[in-house]
Amino acid sequence: MAKKATTATKSNTKVVPLGDRVLLRRETAESTTAGGIVLPDSAKDKPQRGEIIAVGEGITTRDGKKHPLTVKAGDKVIFSSYAGDEFKLDDEELVLMREADILAIYA
Repeated sequence: MAKKATTATKSNTKVVPLGDRVLLRRETAESTTAGGIVLPDSAKDKPQRGEIIAVGEGITTRDGKKHPLTVKAGDKVIFSSYAGDEFKLDDEELVLMREADILAIYA
């Protein structure tokens, strides 16, 4: 039995990832180094970690069977540095990517 896709809602906008895609909120970048040096916005690296806020229904194979995703909303994940597409939704930056771009789940 296939899992139902989860959605992310904020205000009146509803986002439902399709297929094997997930929607996540990237962690905020560090503003200081370990030595205490304050970094300007242009020098900050985008974190490769985030929290999943919505997942798609899963992958449909050639024989028509639906395979649910292994990640779920609320999971904290590490992903590839150039993975996914970033967009803004109600002043919040989100990333939409395929499950295959996720490298690990962490606690």
